[in-house]
Amino acid sequence: MSDSKCDSQFYSVQVADSTFTVLKRYQQLKPIGSGAQGIVCAAFDTVLGINVAVKKLSRPFQNQTHAKRAYRELVLLKCVNHKNIISLLNVFTPQKTLEEFQDVYLVMELMDANLCQVIHMELDHERMSYLLYQMLCGIKHLHSAGIIHRDLKPSNIVVKSDCTLKILDFGLARTACTNFMMTPYVVTRYYRAPEVILGMGYKENGELKENKRKTNQARDLLSNMLVIDPDKRISVDEALRHPYITVWYDPAEAEAPPPQIYDAQLEEREHAIEEWKELIYKEVLDWEERSKNGVVKDQPSGYTDAPVSSNATPSESSSINDISSMSTEQTLASDTDSSLDASTGPLEGCR
Repeated sequence: MSDSKCDSQFYSVQVADSTFTVLKRYQQLKPIGSGAQGIVCAAFDTVLGINVAVKKLSRPFQNQTHAKRAYRELVLLKCVNHKNIISLLNVFTPQKTLEEFQDVYLVMELMDANLCQVIHMELDHERMSYLLYQMLCGIKHLHSAGIIHRDLKPSNIVVKSDCTLKILDFGLARTACTNFMMTPYVVTRYYRAPEVILGMGYKENGELKENKRKTNQARDLLSNMLVIDPDKRISVDEALRHPYITVWYDPAEAEAPPPQIYDAQLEEREHAIEEWKELIYKEVLDWEERSKNGVVKDQPSGYTDAPVSSNATPSESSSINDISSMSTEQTLASDTDSSLDASTGPLEGCR
């Protein structure tokens, strides 16, 4: 990037204990979450005219682990294209050269709430089954490319007021082809899969978490999800066909083409910090090359139905699955359960 470009398009603002140096198109920054992976701000994109979430990765080049994690998250977000996976809208750095490069910013859809809030609502089974269906569709899409999320939990699953659900945060994701034992302390406790807790090998159906259900169908599905033995546990495909879920089944959603991971050595790569830095810098430049006037070429189709302008409100007749009385605090949850303060208010009701 040239000096003139950097000087004319960026500005700095203090966010809590961190300085955000962002493109001028992103205004009205407001902190909404923080964790080991980064700090997240809500912002208004003056180019697209929508609210977005801007995530500043925390010290991406502090060590090899952080650097590899940052590279993995960026590559996977660039590859994945599904309506139930968070969309990457932009990637940028304010630094002008590789030598100066130290900050990475990811711009994503801004959602209304995460499941930390939604699970406190008294949702009916129609809404609960639809949310679960969308989780399964997102998980299946990842698994179709051999991607294991490894950190599915309420704060990493976000929703909009119309009940649209998306999975986010791929900093701890792995590809299923990776052949090594995974440490039990890399994902949030209390939401670890049985394979992690017991030191077992990973299976693609090991990510389904417990949900309270009040009907016989729901109890049956839940009991099959919680089987310790992964060979006997219900698979994602089987869960999608379960009577509690199948009413929502749409082949376009449940059988979407798998993402194409262009880095075949995503997991096997081992580099020095400076080499990771160069790889990430190239990914950022590649994104810039594919961008024009602030809009990425070949933007995923699912991107258009997420963010809305700051003055917009959900339509009264937008969906039978509307979750109304949403908190006014919008969010793209970060990577810890404490990323969203409960004081912002759980979702208070549903229609």
